[in-house]
This record gives sequence, structure tokens and C-alpha cells, in this order.
Amino acid sequence: MDFDEDNAKRILSDNEVRAIVKLYMGEFSATAWGCDLTFDYVKINADYRS
Repeated sequence: MDFDEDNAKRILSDNEVRAIVKLYMGEFSATAWGCDLTFDYVKINADYRS
């Protein structure tokens, strides 16, 4: 899979990030909110790249 880090930074700097998943099983929608951006979480995950 290609990865464009500059594009990812631009997208993730927005106030809202939208993920669209196509399962081709009909028309459905859902909304989920979440956050785990404590200092330690960011520190741990900033140390590596996948």
C-alpha cells in the first residue's frame, strides 16, 4: 500500500477525520467518537512507525 506522509499529516491535522468503509452489503451508517490522546499515548506511539 502506498503511503504519503505529507498527505496523512494534512488529513490528521483537521478537526475531524472521516473514515469510509465499503462492505457492499447495503446502505448503513453509524457514528462513533473516540479519543486516547493522553501525553503517554502520544509519546509511546511517536517512537515508532508502522
